[in-house]
Amino acid sequence: MRATQLYAPTLRESPAEAELVSHKLMYRAGFIRKAAGGIYSYLPLGWRTMKKIMQIIREEMDAKGGQEIMMPIMQPAELWKESGRWAVYGDEMMRLKDRHGREFALGPTHEEIVTSLIRDEVRSYKQLPLMFYQIQNKYRDEIRPRFGLMRSREFVMKDLYSFDRDVDGMNISYEKMYDAYSRIFERCGLKFRAVEADNGAIGGGHSHEFTVLAPSGESSIAYCEKCNFAASDEKAELKIIHAAPEELRPLKKVLTPDCHTIELVKNFLNVPIEKTIKAVAFMDDEERLIVAFVRGDHDVNEIKVINSVAGANHLYMAGEKLIEAANSCAGFMSPIGLNDKAIIVVDQSVMEMSNAVTGANEVDAHFINVTPRRDFDARKITVADIRMVQEGDPCPHCGEPLKMTRGIEVGQIFTLGKKYSEALNATFLDEDGTTKYFEMGCYGIGVGRTMAAAIEQNNDADGIIWARAIAPFEVVVVPVNAKDSAQLAFAEEIYNELAAAGVDVLLDDRKERAGVKFKDCDLIGYPLRVTVSPKTLDSGNVEIKVRRSEEFLNFARETCTEKILELLETL
Repeated sequence: MRATQLYAPTLRESPAEAELVSHKLMYRAGFIRKAAGGIYSYLPLGWRTMKKIMQIIREEMDAKGGQEIMMPIMQPAELWKESGRWAVYGDEMMRLKDRHGREFALGPTHEEIVTSLIRDEVRSYKQLPLMFYQIQNKYRDEIRPRFGLMRSREFVMKDLYSFDRDVDGMNISYEKMYDAYSRIFERCGLKFRAVEADNGAIGGGHSHEFTVLAPSGESSIAYCEKCNFAASDEKAELKIIHAAPEELRPLKKVLTPDCHTIELVKNFLNVPIEKTIKAVAFMDDEERLIVAFVRGDHDVNEIKVINSVAGANHLYMAGEKLIEAANSCAGFMSPIGLNDKAIIVVDQSVMEMSNAVTGANEVDAHFINVTPRRDFDARKITVADIRMVQEGDPCPHCGEPLKMTRGIEVGQIFTLGKKYSEALNATFLDEDGTTKYFEMGCYGIGVGRTMAAAIEQNNDADGIIWARAIAPFEVVVVPVNAKDSAQLAFAEEIYNELAAAGVDVLLDDRKERAGVKFKDCDLIGYPLRVTVSPKTLDSGNVEIKVRRSEEFLNFARETCTEKILELLETL
């Protein structure tokens, strides 16, 4: 490819809305252009990298027995209603009606479609196991699309679905995908962690997120340096914190004027924050009041609260009327005295506290000397791990203090079990003639997010630094002065030789100033730059710049191609 034939509109300035480095650099390097909020066109350079990532994905999916198919983007509402997710998925689902008034959704995921496909086609255990995948656009109506390809409304995703005859088979498929995902992200040159994760709206059982480590990441990850434990902050299961034993004092109500926050309460009563109990009041889709209680120095994990309350799918902050109907008031809530209109969830570590402080369900009043195992009505509360992990918490596996880091989720794998096969009545005949439901798994990779995450992890002040495997071009050959026929001919000679050797190479034959071309090379991030200058013509030596290390190397023309091939093997 010649640069004079390539549409690569580089910019010196970033769009005003761009916050993340990846968004700024993809725009400036001519990879994407915005069509609407959260909707982008991929320009030639961007699409070349996307295709390379997709090719790596295809190779690894095929190697594990995956078969590529293509399913419809527009999905009938009937299937989603049959699975029970039409209402559960919420406002993120893009819904539409055809001219006859029939309801459809633009697919955010494809569990329903693929399950119905298998239900109608596969009859016997002899046809199993099966793994079908596709690489296709998905649609989610993000409330606030931002960060370029990180949180968009239309995005490219690889989704694979496994069908097995039993749990053992499903777990084998899961392990295959875990291994395949690890290979994919390694081949893309990414530093990542596979962390235990919550299944969310997908449902099912076990799940791992594959998270690219980057300070700009939206995901917060807890990990242990001693053992292999790693989990998203939404999922991390925590050990109970046992308080030191002390003499129990009698429960007492005290006045606490204007003390409607934990900070005000601890200062007024002169107690340590870890002796206070914090209340957070939520409302779910059915307008039920759910009140979560954690230690004052901890935060409530909404995902864990949802998982601990049957039928809860989404949580919103509760209004005053709902709180008052439960015989309480905001800022002074307590499990002691709440009526049956409140669902009470108490963190397991709260139950180990003694002589603590909690609200008294009336304005300007708190209880002191609260011992939850004595004072809370066990019949009215649910005790669960509902707090957010924080740095220094003991590892649930080995007890060592946990560390925290940030990352970008680029893929997630799930065991689904019978969740969708039962809901859609997808069955097969087993070897003994009995009818059984398929054991399923699903596995997704955000292709655009992977590209963006690679940039977040690999950039400098001059632009992008690509790994060879996913760079739009592996090598760029730059004649300093393309108007000089001798320089251009020399550059074309190298270009043709590299192309013949199988290198994905670009010839920058634009009649621009050398400085402009060099800046574009660094901005776009080609792994190797070969420079042909008047000095090259005189000496016969070719200058090569390694983008990642900023190292300049000189090789004789006769060994140039050989040396470039050797260098590419290291990138």
